[in-house]
Amino acid sequence: MDLDCRDRLLRRIGDINDFDRPRPLVTIAEFFDGNDDPASIGYNLPAGPTPDQFHTLLSGIAGRPEVADVRIEVKDLENPDGWPATDTIWIITTASPETVRAWFPDHLAPDDLGVGLSNSVEPFQPPPGTHAVWAWYD
Repeated sequence: MDLDCRDRLLRRIGDINDFDRPRPLVTIAEFFDGNDDPASIGYNLPAGPTPDQFHTLLSGIAGRPEVADVRIEVKDLENPDGWPATDTIWIITTASPETVRAWFPDHLAPDDLGVGLSNSVEPFQPPPGTHAVWAWYD
């Protein structure tokens, strides 16, 4: 784990344990640069994927022509020495949730998908003609 990158992310997200504050939506780079903590993403998946596997997947999704952005919702910091964790990925796209689901290989598939930004996340305005598809991991 790169502690400089972790510290930069912690400064960006502020007090993650303040539940009155909207959850941060960070970029792929902000979440994955220096992150090798398997407890940070996909930790309930049976294959035990690494952050690098998710980084590769989400970077590929972000590069699709129908995708405007990919953001990671930072949920908590259970281990004060670990990396902040997520259970939700936000894909800003023109594609349907069914199409987005097909972009995930089965071993990295989310438990649920839906459309629309939540009021529990920091303000984010999708570009005109796009919408937010969330991918949630239990």
